[in-house]
Parts: sequence; structure tokens; C-alpha cells
Amino acid sequence: MGKPWFPVFLHHMSAPKRYLVTSALPYANGLKHIGHLAGAYIPADIYVRYLRAQKREVVFVCGSDEHGTAIPIQAKKEGSTPQATIDKYHQALKEDFENLSVSFDVYHRTSESLHHETASTFFTHLLEKGALITQESEQYYDTVSKTFLADRYIKGTCPHCKSDQAYGDQCETCGRTLSPDELINPVSTLSGATLQKKKTMHWYLPLNQHEDFLRNWILGEHAKDWRPTVVGQCKSWIEGGLQPRAVTRDLDWGVKLPDSIPGGAGKVLYVWFDAPIGYISATKQWALDHGKDWAPFWQDKETKLVHFIGKDNIVFHCIIFPVMLKLHGYILPEQVPANEFLNLEGDKMSTSRNWKLDMRDYINDFVKAANGGGQCVDMLRYYLTQIAPETKDSEFTWKGYQDAVNSELVAIFGNFVNRTWVLNHKLCNGKVPHLHPALFDENEHSLIKDIQAATAHIGTLIDQYKFKDALFEVMNLARKGNQYMQKKEPWVLAKHIDTDPSAQKQIDNCLHLCLQLTANLTILFNPFLPNTSLTLLKMMKVVDRMLNWENAGSLKLLNVGYPLCAPQLLFRKIEDTEVAQQIEKLQ
Repeated sequence: MGKPWFPVFLHHMSAPKRYLVTSALPYANGLKHIGHLAGAYIPADIYVRYLRAQKREVVFVCGSDEHGTAIPIQAKKEGSTPQATIDKYHQALKEDFENLSVSFDVYHRTSESLHHETASTFFTHLLEKGALITQESEQYYDTVSKTFLADRYIKGTCPHCKSDQAYGDQCETCGRTLSPDELINPVSTLSGATLQKKKTMHWYLPLNQHEDFLRNWILGEHAKDWRPTVVGQCKSWIEGGLQPRAVTRDLDWGVKLPDSIPGGAGKVLYVWFDAPIGYISATKQWALDHGKDWAPFWQDKETKLVHFIGKDNIVFHCIIFPVMLKLHGYILPEQVPANEFLNLEGDKMSTSRNWKLDMRDYINDFVKAANGGGQCVDMLRYYLTQIAPETKDSEFTWKGYQDAVNSELVAIFGNFVNRTWVLNHKLCNGKVPHLHPALFDENEHSLIKDIQAATAHIGTLIDQYKFKDALFEVMNLARKGNQYMQKKEPWVLAKHIDTDPSAQKQIDNCLHLCLQLTANLTILFNPFLPNTSLTLLKMMKVVDRMLNWENAGSLKLLNVGYPLCAPQLLFRKIEDTEVAQQIEKLQ
């Protein structure tokens, strides 16, 4: 019995020594929808799986963001406690990501003592080196609840779009980042009371002192390799004049300031300061779990740090956190491929208006359904990548999802693999047939050229964070396989075996190349459709070592005479009734 072929791997000399990839920490105040999935989690997972296939050293970190005012607000709505709320949603988020094949190396949480210690130490370090300033300011105070109000507890009219659904940190309608002072007619969400201003003292990060650094780093060094949206938003902030930003808050929920700090009693770290430090504490937890050293991932210049986020997080990851990292002597992100927003059936997704498709809903309706499983995970991953809002807002529609599944996954990729397997079992006894190069015509030469050229092109697109384009090229290779088979018509050749001495050899050529193409597609689709690639490995009876990226482009992945398993359908069709049910459910 022959064995699949594997070449020797050669490391690319100019590649970073290691990679640290982060996805935005989701708030543990509720389930997350597919807009979040498309923005920060699927793209990061594609990139990480690609790096792993190249045998790069990579750590993929994420975790639940469990502080900030959103947590007590949600707890109050649910008649619960903040701790019970984060415990519930942390577990739910962790399960949902696992069920959708998002392969974090660690999924941490900011309520862990390791994070509190890391964030507190980070703050103290900046304080001791004189990188923070104190300012007394007037902040909104609720005289009924007798408490200073964090931005999210303040509601009013947006100065930009005039919506009355604006909070002190962001407008829910137009998405603009706000400060409470910008709101028209602000009131307390706790009591409904009109607000008063009262003096309080806090520590601030003086961003204005770092304008030159940010201008040179973002608008100079990264002006051409970061996405235009990211650079544009940063430029707007920098040229508008950066202001000192508070890093502490008058709250009782969050990372408390050390007792040793005078004036720190009753104050916690502001969530925007504490949350990104969660990437560092998550890395520490991963290192503890695996007996590794966390420090090189944040301190060694040979580490490439990549943040995957949505565009509403650009300012935090490109301006504020880099200043924090620079002050601490840590490395800076090399890339921040922020995505735009994903709309749903013609309207902006909104948790507050309940216009959304939660990851959990899709999991229950498709993945855990009788005919679901891994194929339905990959069907969603495929469509979300196909419509990824990489450069502009895009839209999820159930009809679009149905078309992507039925017209592409089923009709192109699934159809090609199924025809190859069925015909191979029928015409070649289920074994990899011999190859007869003397009988090649322009069709064989063209297909071989396409297979050999695809890997470098697709790899370059992934390296450039153009996942939508990369996925198109992989599917296009499957499309070329179908076209090749249609031209060669092995089912017609089979009728002439008795009269044409070359007929069987031509059949062998066709099915041999189609099998090698399938093996290549298994590797190339793996970052995007990991469950499908595992199914194909089983059909080919090969180990997952074949998924190493170096193997793509080879025409010797399956040896002649190697027996293959029986065919199985990779994807199922989405029926009109399912689309109708989902649209009705949404309404």
C-alpha cells in the first residue's frame, strides 16, 4: 500500500520568529451575533490556521471582557449579580466559539486574579515612571442613586444624528464615539434623573504628549500597509488634537486600584484601559498552561502582533493601547485589520433593538440540528468570509446564504469532489489510478499549471489579510476542476474502453489529476473550512500532516494504487422553507 507524499519543509528566512494574534475581547453581558463573528473572530481564525499550517509559532488569544458598566447594567436587567452574569455569559461565549470552530489557544477572562494582578501592576508601572497625570474634573452625578455615573449609565440625544438612543460613550444609531458632555439633555439610566456635575479626581493618560509618536508611527510607518479605514480614523483623531484620557473610574465593579496608592480608594481601572491588558494576561495564562515563557510574545521585537477587531475598536487598538505598550516597553501591533460592520437583511444589526442573528441561534438551528454538524459550521464560515466587510459595510441575507451554499459549496466544490469519488470507485476500483503524461493535452497542462500557481497567490492574499479574495481563488480552483472534468468526460470515455486502447489511460489521467486537485483543495480550504478538510482527510485516508501549507501545489499528494474511502456528501442544500422560517423568526 502506498503512502501519501510529503516534501521537506523549508522555513522562510524573513518571517517573524513568532506571532501573537488577538481577537477583540467580547463583553460578557450577553450572547454575540454573527456581525461580531464576521468582524473579529472568523478572520483571525483563518489567519491563525494558515500560520499553523506553515508551522509558524503562533499563539491565538482572546477572552471575556468582564468589567465596565455594561456588566452591572445587564445584571440589573436580569435581576442578577455582576458575578453571576459574567459567569453565565463567559461560559456561553466560550461554548459558542468552540461550536463554530474558532480555535483560540486560550480563552481567558478579565475577572481572573491573574488579570487583576497584571492590570494593576501595569497601572502602577506607568504611575511610578510618571507616565500618568492626575486631574480634577466635574463628572455627572446621579443625586437620586448617589453615585458618579460611568458613560454607559448616561443617555441622551446624539449631537450628530439627533437619535435619542445615544449613550455617554457611543450612539447606538449612527455608531459615533461620544463623550457624556456631547449629549443633548443627558439623564441617568439608573433613575431617570436629570444629572448634576460634581468634582472628582482621576488619573489620566496624556495622549497629547504622544501625538508625534502616533503621527510618525501610523501616518508614516503604517500609512500604506494598514487598511484605509484604520489609517483614516486614526488620522482624524490625531489631527483633531488628542486629549488626556481618564484611566480610572468611580465604580465598585472592576480592577481596584492598589491600596498603596493615595486617593485610590473607591476607584477602579477604566474598562478601556483594563480590557486590552487582557491580551497580556491571557498570554500569561496560556504560558502557565503549557509551561512556556509569556514574555517574548510581548517584549521580543521578533514577535509579530496582530489585532483583529471591528471598526468601533480602532481608536483603542491603534492609538490608546499602543501608547500604553510603548510606555511599558512592549512591542507594538504590526497590523490591525479592522473590519467594517455587517448589516442584516437591510438594517444595521442591533442588540438593543433585537435585530440580530446570534451565534447561539445559528448553532441551535443548524449546527446542532439533525442534518447539521461541522458542515453547517463551515457553511456559515464560508458565507461570512465571502461577504466579509473588509473595506466597507456588507450585508447578511438568508437568500445570500442559501445561494452561497447551494450554488457554490454544493454545486461547485461539493459536486467536484463527489463526482471525482463516485467515478473513481466506478472506473478505477476506488484506488488512485496511474498517470500517463504522454497522453496529456492542453487541458491537463492548464490544470496542472493552475494547481501549482494557486498556493503562492492564495498565500499572498492571506498574508495581506484579503481573506475574501483568497477564498474566491480557492473556490475558483474547484471551479476549474469541474470544467476540466466536463471537458474530459470520463463517463463517456468509459463506453469506449473495449474499442479505444487509450480510453482507460485517459480516464486514469483525468481522475488522478482530479484526486490530486482534491488533496490540494483540502489544504487550501482548511483555514476557511476546517471541518470539511477533516472530512476529506478521512475520505482520502491520510493523516492531518498533509494539511501543512508546504504540500499545496504538489501533484504527488496521493500515491498510485492508494485505496480511498467511499464518497460522502460534503454539504447539504439549504431549502426555501428554512430561509422562510429564519426570516419569519427575525421579524
